[in-house]
Amino acid sequence: MIWLFVILLALAAFGVMLVAFKLPAGGREAVAAALLLGIAGYALQGHPDEPSAPKAGREADGMDGTAVVGARLALRDSSIPPTDRWIVVADGLARNGQFSDAAETLRIALRTDPKNAEAWVAMGNALIAHAQGQPTPAALYAYRQAMAADPKNSAAPFFLGMTLAQTGDYRQARDLLAGMLKNAPDDAPWRGLVTERIAQLDRLLAGAAQ
Repeated sequence: MIWLFVILLALAAFGVMLVAFKLPAGGREAVAAALLLGIAGYALQGHPDEPSAPKAGREADGMDGTAVVGARLALRDSSIPPTDRWIVVADGLARNGQFSDAAETLRIALRTDPKNAEAWVAMGNALIAHAQGQPTPAALYAYRQAMAADPKNSAAPFFLGMTLAQTGDYRQARDLLAGMLKNAPDDAPWRGLVTERIAQLDRLLAGAAQ
């Protein structure tokens, strides 16, 4: 199921570029081609079945750190970038592929403010990226902590749902995303993305029922 996470990150990165940079039609084709090329490169060179292991410098070369951060930012309820110094530092580390260091930095933020929902979401994403896309109990815990800290946070149920989908729990994943749409404002920029994910989960559920 690692490919589901990789594809979702690519789609989220494309969505960020569309919203943030208002790409023209020709630019959209170029960005889409670049993302597809990246996925193809990972398909050829990545090793999703091998266990992850920390190493010095840049780690988890199969995960695009910019896409990991961009996916979370695309689901923020505010257009203002995060200003928490620890999250800013952690995002910089994650963009450089240093996911383990990003997670350690976020632990500092959460010791200071255990109710920091965005830090919990960023922690979950960093842990999954460090594990090269594999869902981990620690990441699931981080997403649930984010939802408990801020029930209105949009990113937490989305990433928790996507992680549950990777474990095969399509029903709970769909319920989480459906709840997002129910409580979302009509002009939420990520409504289309979530609607597409629900449609994908519906197809998976239908296939599992056959």
